[in-house]
Amino acid sequence: MTIDVGNLLDQLDGLGKAERRAVTQLQAALGSDLPAALRKRYHEAPTWRTRAACVFYSMAYARKSEDAVALAREALHDKAKVVRYRAAMLLAFSLRRDALPELREVLRELRGKAGHEYVAAAIDAIEHQNHNFFVDRAHSGKRTMTIG
Repeated sequence: MTIDVGNLLDQLDGLGKAERRAVTQLQAALGSDLPAALRKRYHEAPTWRTRAACVFYSMAYARKSEDAVALAREALHDKAKVVRYRAAMLLAFSLRRDALPELREVLRELRGKAGHEYVAAAIDAIEHQNHNFFVDRAHSGKRTMTIG
């Protein structure tokens, strides 16, 4: 059975079950190459929902894929707040210290604007090497972030 990767990528719309089925098939077909395909789709995406989905489904690859991290870095500059949120979350999960300079620059650019707090949380998580601090901003130990 041949998988139509392009058709499956077209199903990424941020809206539901068909998307999740498509991602499962893409994961099976592409394996560790999925973030590269999602990055390409991100740049072609007609809507913020599709761009957010591309970043979201790259999250599981944050610690093992340069394409996933590159996608997040690009998405930090997206015009949509939700996409920037997902990008910050991916970078927080990656724990990549080399992302800190760019995150700090974006933090300066966003000061007082929507999404500022997400970027600050990503910086905090990376500095402490604890991805949970992205969601546990008080460092209480009561909130965790599980990426599948």
